[in-house]
Amino acid sequence: MVSIAAILGSSFETAELLGASLEEQEVETRWGSVRVYKVPDAQAFVVFRHGVPHRHLPHQVNTRAHIAALARLGVEALLVTSSVGVLDAAVPLFVPLILGDLLMPDNRLPSGEVCTFFSESTAGQGHLVFDEGPFNHALSSTMRRLARRAGTPIAEAEVVFGYVPGPRTKTRAENAYWARMGAQVNSMSLGPEVILANEVELPVVGLVVGHKYSLPEPSLQRTDQDTLGASLRSARQALEELVWRWLHAPTEAVFGNHLYRFGS
Repeated sequence: MVSIAAILGSSFETAELLGASLEEQEVETRWGSVRVYKVPDAQAFVVFRHGVPHRHLPHQVNTRAHIAALARLGVEALLVTSSVGVLDAAVPLFVPLILGDLLMPDNRLPSGEVCTFFSESTAGQGHLVFDEGPFNHALSSTMRRLARRAGTPIAEAEVVFGYVPGPRTKTRAENAYWARMGAQVNSMSLGPEVILANEVELPVVGLVVGHKYSLPEPSLQRTDQDTLGASLRSARQALEELVWRWLHAPTEAVFGNHLYRFGS
């Protein structure tokens, strides 16, 4: 049976999904110990990015340990989620969005370190080459199919995700910059997870929900504050339902990128 996993963001505050308790276990890695949660009656695991309860700011998340722990558990397909700011007025709020590409030009962890497992010369190191791209097409199709089966509205078009390290928010000029660069949504997390998962040849699908517009022009901000709370709750419920279905779906994917290793 294929092992799958999900890394969940700040929308998830307790170690349960749809009322089902998850089984906590500790996984030791070279980069530290990680709390990983086993899903009952499934070969599936969950990592809560910010801890349970929420205690880690984005720059405090031990991303290398998270991905290393999932690799050690033999995970073969990974879902990463996040709440995002929306930089494109054509992209809807409060609707699950599938990620199609990634903007992370500095390739840095929030600490400033290079985002790689190959910090030092080591056997098996190599260059990550994106043949297919950072997100696996087959897994994205699976997620869209799960949404249709659940009757969950999901945006038709995939979006470009911009990784903008925190913990502070962006200035108006920075929002304009990222929009010009081609980012349609962004957040302070998720990007490093995608890169590191690909380095261990783990196929990834990204699923995010926009909770606010971060548009360069204030006149284009369209968040209805009166309905914001209800919309966020509805979006979180839809996201949780899709995560649950993902964790119980027979999911297989071929890694579509490769590591170029000299001498191999």
